[in-house]
Amino acid sequence: ARIGVLLASFIALVVKLGDVGAFAVGLMIGKHKMCPRISPKKSWEGLAGGLLTSMAASVAMVELVRHCAWLPGGPLQNLSVAHALALGLVLGIVGVLGDLVESMFKRAVNIKDSAGLLPGMGGILDMFDSLTFTPAVLYFYLAWFVGQAVAS
Repeated sequence: ARIGVLLASFIALVVKLGDVGAFAVGLMIGKHKMCPRISPKKSWEGLAGGLLTSMAASVAMVELVRHCAWLPGGPLQNLSVAHALALGLVLGIVGVLGDLVESMFKRAVNIKDSAGLLPGMGGILDMFDSLTFTPAVLYFYLAWFVGQAVAS
């Protein structure tokens, strides 16, 4: 159960910090729109900032798990820095795809899910859209790469 909480925290940290990084970089230097018809505020610069942030968060979390005995390591402790970077990149990309898919659904039914709770955060759907597909991707990534490392 503790490992499940750790993995859920890992996903949330990597993906949501990627969202924050994309928002911040896009706000500061975003000029080139990524998908203006689907999500008009997303920029390529923001995407790059978000992916770099996701990768950094992934490496930080893997290193934290390796060096803090009180954390359940689980499969994360078996990841190399290269795998942590790759996993951060993959989860960041899948998070953006989840966000875009949810935006397409909202546009198709002409719904705007906005709330004023936190600036730039949108409504309840916008809080979880980037997390839609990432648990499955994390599972398959760890099953494949950690399973391969253990089998070798």
